[in-house]
Amino acid sequence: MNFMMVRLQGVCAQETGLPALKKLLMAGVLLLLLVANSVQAGSLPDFTELVEEHSAAVVNISTTQKIKHPKISRMPRGMPEQIPEGPFGDLFRHFFGDPDRGFGDPGGGPEGDMPEAKSLGSGFIISSDGYVMTNHHVVKDATEILVRLSDRRELVAEVVGSDARSDIALLKVEADHLPVVKIGDSEHLKVGAWVLAIGSPFGFDHSVTQGIVSAKGRALPRENYVPFIQTDVAINPGNSGGPLFDLDGKVVGINSQIYSRTGGFMGLSFAIPINMAMQVVEQLKENGKVARGWLGVLIQDVTRELAESFGMDKPRGALVAKVLKDSPAEKAGFEVGDVVLSFNGKAIIHSSDLPPLVGITPVGKKVRVKILRKGKTKIIKVKLGELPEEDLQVAGDPHTASETRLNITVMDLTDSQREKLEIKEGGVIVQKIKAGPARRAGVRRGDVILMINNIEVKDAKQFAEITADLPAGKSVPLLVQRRGGPVFLALKIDEK
Repeated sequence: MNFMMVRLQGVCAQETGLPALKKLLMAGVLLLLLVANSVQAGSLPDFTELVEEHSAAVVNISTTQKIKHPKISRMPRGMPEQIPEGPFGDLFRHFFGDPDRGFGDPGGGPEGDMPEAKSLGSGFIISSDGYVMTNHHVVKDATEILVRLSDRRELVAEVVGSDARSDIALLKVEADHLPVVKIGDSEHLKVGAWVLAIGSPFGFDHSVTQGIVSAKGRALPRENYVPFIQTDVAINPGNSGGPLFDLDGKVVGINSQIYSRTGGFMGLSFAIPINMAMQVVEQLKENGKVARGWLGVLIQDVTRELAESFGMDKPRGALVAKVLKDSPAEKAGFEVGDVVLSFNGKAIIHSSDLPPLVGITPVGKKVRVKILRKGKTKIIKVKLGELPEEDLQVAGDPHTASETRLNITVMDLTDSQREKLEIKEGGVIVQKIKAGPARRAGVRRGDVILMINNIEVKDAKQFAEITADLPAGKSVPLLVQRRGGPVFLALKIDEK
């Protein structure tokens, strides 16, 4: 850089006129490029020290499982005659079997036998006396778990406890003075922050990938109790259970899932926040299982149309679509149509915000819940119960009916339908639906309409009376029960 400045001065002193000006401009551009490259290089993080200091606490986890798999003697079309050695060969044999033993039969036993399957994952050591964290799905149904350390020691691990809902498992190996990771704080992790993952994708031990935090509090399908950290860190099969580090070398998450249409990394990775994971680990260590708080409501998001129908200025909160029988919510006085605005002092922006907050709240604790009911806010105090092992499921059953203003046909429910749908009284079932307001709202054949405009529907006759009085050009809430549970829809009748 100093040499370039001297050169510029020399050009100015020796030459004058247009040639000197051109040289001066070219030298100036070069100088700016050098400065820009220097600044850019200085702004990128250096992960080398972090990896050197903490990779020893990251482990490879391999499991053995018993599976049923009938023997197929013929090689599937398109499969290679020779299977390559190494990690890719191991993966191939895991999914397709060994041609020397018969494809489809990884263990090579006769049809009906219980051959062994192997799977790979990652984990990390959280205490020097041998406690290891990983994903539940990494060790699920394992008959043997082997933990391989960075110094190539292989130790048999026992499962202290495993929790499917959070996808967390706690293992124990018999060893002392082991290297450990530092636990960070995922609550204060910011979107855009640099993060780094260490794991064993496809069996390649201690692979390091980096990226940034893309989002926080992500809700995934069938994952109600984990507010995932989304990153663009390259995660692939085998990374599951490995740590996600921040720039301070502290673990802020556990790499758990990827979103992919191909099975490989596509820029969307999801990690379990370490704060929640450590709460789960403490319960697993003490009790071998996890007890979660339970409110006892089925909820959905508040859309723009529903917000309008409830008189809200903007969509927010968790809309109560059903209050479960004998639940803490029922005992506390919750009603269908309530919108939960805050729970235990924390605002609920999306419906997915509520389950994790309820789940981490201790069983038996009394909390204050702020709700919106028929346009007015209210505080309800509720004592949380313990989340049941199985979620309740309901199913619909279509039938036939009577004409209404909404261009649909409904009928009263039979006793067998009420028993199957767990509906004690009221409601009408949709048999036919044509183009009109109901179809535009999302009503389907087989739906049971329970409430319109905050009025409970008793029978088909009353249903027709309610719909006749509905205001035109204004959205009103419509509650239906369908396969999968109750759902609120926003119904709007066109102005004539």
